Amino acid sequence: MTSKNITRRRTALATGLALALGLGVTAQASAGSPRSVSGKPSDNITRIADFYGAYIDAVSDENAGKLPDELRRHYLTAAFQKELKAWENRNHANGVLRAQNVPIAWKVTDNGTADHTEAVVTLSWGGGDTTKLIVDMTRGHKIFHIGETGAAGS
Repeated sequence: MTSKNITRRRTALATGLALALGLGVTAQASAGSPRSVSGKPSDNITRIADFYGAYIDAVSDENAGKLPDELRRHYLTAAFQKELKAWENRNHANGVLRAQNVPIAWKVTDNGTADHTEAVVTLSWGGGDTTKLIVDMTRGHKIFHIGETGAAGS
């Protein structure tokens, strides 16, 4: 075998190997790739996402008992809990979700503020509808406002 033939053969083997590996990756990816979620307790965006995830799970679960109220006590300021109850009495809806039903998905995005954390919480409902809420959290990790505008705009 000449060196030219050896080079062609190596190139063909390398191409075949790359193609085989590429097909393997494609097949593996189409079967579903692993997902991950990360966060840290010192980050308010993580805390807002944790609250909404746990709260939506709790109100969705028929056996949750007092968990939704306990989550409110843990994540919301005492003053805002009272304000939320008054809003719920006036509007006959869940004040955290600003709705009478439970969303099927949620997303939290940092909205950027200087003196506290402000996040946009996007709630997704059946049929493709979404609701965007502005959630404000103190540096001490307590939610003090949920609404259609931020705390500065209310």
